[in-house]
Amino acid sequence: MKKKIASLLFTALLAVSVIGCSVPGSGSKVVTPDENGYAEGKLGDTMRNSFFDYTVNSAYLCDTYSDYTPQSGYELLVADVTVKNVFGETITMFDNDFQVQWNSDANDAYDCPVTYYLAEGTSLGDEVLPGEYDLAKDESRTGLLVFEVPAGEKEFSISYMEYFEDDSTGDTFFVFFSADKK
Repeated sequence: MKKKIASLLFTALLAVSVIGCSVPGSGSKVVTPDENGYAEGKLGDTMRNSFFDYTVNSAYLCDTYSDYTPQSGYELLVADVTVKNVFGETITMFDNDFQVQWNSDANDAYDCPVTYYLAEGTSLGDEVLPGEYDLAKDESRTGLLVFEVPAGEKEFSISYMEYFEDDSTGDTFFVFFSADKK
């Protein structure tokens, strides 16, 4: 089953849900969407959607990762994420299933992991989740998502929006957190 992110819809959602939002502390609960299809969690919470659970375990900022250096004015956000298939069959995961948002009212205050932009066959190492991978039924995988973010930002969210083969969308999930330089 193929899934993809609808970036334009994310922009609209960001305008009403991300700016100024921060959930302090560390979570450890399972979060499902409310009646409006919106779910909000924090580090350690398990976000449950139709296809998989995901947990942002931890995150930090740095100047470089592996041999990757961000563009001028940016730094890297490295998030440790666990993904578990809860669907009845194997699913294909993509790096752009997840997006990062930061505290800004700009329409472009979000991005995909850097792996989305790398040349095919390029890797940042075994710990980084690849651009595409399969998860068998009930399989889980833990790895890193690496994002370029504006230098100086500290408040972030990592989101996922259900996107179906018929181009319809479902629920939207946000994990809010602060990250410090490592």
